[in-house]
Amino acid sequence: QVQLVESGGGLVQPGGSLRLSCAASGSLFSILPKGWYRQAPGNSRELVAISSGGTTTYADSVKGRFTITRDNAKNTLYLQMNNLQPEDTAVYYCNGQSARGTWYWGQGTQVTVSS
Repeated sequence: QVQLVESGGGLVQPGGSLRLSCAASGSLFSILPKGWYRQAPGNSRELVAISSGGTTTYADSVKGRFTITRDNAKNTLYLQMNNLQPEDTAVYYCNGQSARGTWYWGQGTQVTVSS
């Protein structure tokens, strides 16, 4: 079964950094990862960053702190998160699209920012 798999979450102190990764499992190039979203408890899922067609888009709340990149050879999408703050605490999800246009979501990875 093809799916997206996120990794790299964890517990970090305020001001710390984490790097999230997202890749397709099952068939490496079956899904093109395109964006990162997050969902905090009690909140709806929100956009964090998108990388598509050479263009990147960031939520205002993460601009200057988060960077989205991709490794095309590995078909892997990354999210470098610097200067993390408690309000960044959430489950982070990757989404991507197959060649047929079907959208997929990963299972999510927990990021907790706390002292």
